[in-house]
Amino acid sequence: MNLYPLLRPLLFSLDPETAHAVTLKLLNLTHRSGLSSWIYPTIEDKPVNIMGLTFKNPVGLAAGMDKNGDYIDALAAIGFGFIEIGTVTPRPQPGNPKPRLFRLPEHNAIINRMGFNNPGIDYLLHQVTRSAYTGVLGINIGKNFDTPIANAVDDYLIGLRKAYPLASYITINISSPNTQNLRQLQQGDEIKKLIARLKEEQLKLQQEQARYVPLVLKIAPDLTDDEISHIAQLLLDYAIDGVIATNTTVARDNIAGHKLANETGGLSGAPVKEKATEVVRALAAELNGKIPIIAAGGILSAADAQEKLTAGASLVQVYSGLIYRGPELVREIGQGIDGF
Repeated sequence: MNLYPLLRPLLFSLDPETAHAVTLKLLNLTHRSGLSSWIYPTIEDKPVNIMGLTFKNPVGLAAGMDKNGDYIDALAAIGFGFIEIGTVTPRPQPGNPKPRLFRLPEHNAIINRMGFNNPGIDYLLHQVTRSAYTGVLGINIGKNFDTPIANAVDDYLIGLRKAYPLASYITINISSPNTQNLRQLQQGDEIKKLIARLKEEQLKLQQEQARYVPLVLKIAPDLTDDEISHIAQLLLDYAIDGVIATNTTVARDNIAGHKLANETGGLSGAPVKEKATEVVRALAAELNGKIPIIAAGGILSAADAQEKLTAGASLVQVYSGLIYRGPELVREIGQGIDGF
């Protein structure tokens, strides 16, 4: 039963950040009331095996929707093949000043400059332990805003160590445009040093805990061809387990003239679709099937998801599409894609 078209006008009458909170609370209420199985139809399993993990279907929830792990079970009931929570930082932080989230319905797009607002990794991990979810759970980690870039690896190491026992995989987010200088970590020697140190720690944790947790790198759509090639080679050199392409874009060419075009932050939704797919295609050519790609960016239909899979991705993640299409999008993609 698709109730979202009825709810959307009400939710869109609220400011975006309030609507986000209300939506999650409604999902949680639905789940706790035992109505999820009635409202959300069962999605046929289409297992995907990558990174040593089995994803029950290739449609995942991108990080950012449930930053703190408060709604894992309610979101899982929609039918996702996997869920990624975060981005989480070592210490609590408030994020950027409000307003920091903007809808552009004319473009099926969102601009956000949230700034990794979260109560810290210890809170998130506590929420994970309270969840009944047994599927694939990714934990997306970042650095605190006031940690100098020169010391960023220390924050990522804290996140990696703390998340390791509870995560199915861990995503290294170095591509958000909303933490000052963070994207610098994608360039030159910075990314090499970061990846090398995190890979070393991952292997150490594997020995200590007798459990291997894959490491995934999330990159921006605004990279040059040379930067994509450089990153792909580092992924291969250091045997990183996967890559997410892509995060939000800072480009505004696809929304030029819109009244919100000059708002700072990352643009997601339909305007980033082509750019994100180009990055997937470029990565696929460089990686040659040796490292799986998880595609995100502008997926608002089964056709959009199929485009990403055809370009070389093994899985897809949705976020903005969920805001514009509702939970029905997950079922549509799950039933509409080929090749699984």
